[in-house]
Order: sequence, then C-alpha cells, then structure tokens
Amino acid sequence: MSIIPWLLVGAVSFVIARSIYGFVIGEKEIFGVRMEERRFSIEMFSSLVITYTVVILGFGLIYFILSFEGIYLVEGGELRQVSPIGSLIHSLYFSGVTMLTIGYGDITPIGIGRLLALIEALIGYILPTAFVIHAVHSNRERARD
Repeated sequence: MSIIPWLLVGAVSFVIARSIYGFVIGEKEIFGVRMEERRFSIEMFSSLVITYTVVILGFGLIYFILSFEGIYLVEGGELRQVSPIGSLIHSLYFSGVTMLTIGYGDITPIGIGRLLALIEALIGYILPTAFVIHAVHSNRERARD
C-alpha cells in the first residue's frame, strides 16, 4: 500500500476542513474572494455555494483517490470496471448526491467509504444550520448598532 494516496487524501481533507472552518467562523475572505458583510446576502449565499462546492469536489477526489487503493464505490450492487475518467465521474456524482440528498442508492460505498459517506452526509446537514445561525447572528448584530 503506497503512502502517496493517503497524503493526497490528507491534503484534500485539510482543504475541506479549512473551507468549512472558515465558513463557520465567518471569515471575511474565502479563497481570495473578499466578502463585504456577513449577513444574509449575495456574499453569504456565494460563500455557502463555494463551501459546498469545495466539500463535494474534495470528497469526490477522496473517493477517486481511494479507488486506486481498493476502496470502491459499488454501482447497482455490482463492482464494475470503469476507466479512470469514469471512476472520477462516479466519485464526483456520488459525492454530490451524498452531500445534498443522502444518496439515491444507485452507488454504494464499501469499506471505509461508508464512514466517509456518513461524514459527508453529516456535513451536508450541518452547513445549512451554520448558514441560518450566521444570518440570524448578523441580523442581531446590525440591530444593536
């Protein structure tokens, strides 16, 4: 088992965690995009979209990288041999569906992929809550001023 895929998984996990952390604490800059105010606004919405995109792409890359280490996504109950591009597409699709809807059941992870899918689904539930909390907090702060 090679260390390189695990280093890549660690790096992608760091970017995901950093993105979520920045959103939750209300950073004024996300990936170089300066946010003017932290209240329910276009800036707040765009920061949520950026965070979701980073998490979906990040987990998709993790599933893709781990597919080379024997941790697969099973489609329709069968392990299918697909090209690397096909595997990347399936990984991104599975990540997006898991993050946004808890899955359709057409692709199923096996092994440690199940734990990763649970973590991703949990993040998918927590981010909207953080979004609402930020909006309410910002409105309260503005009302005090």
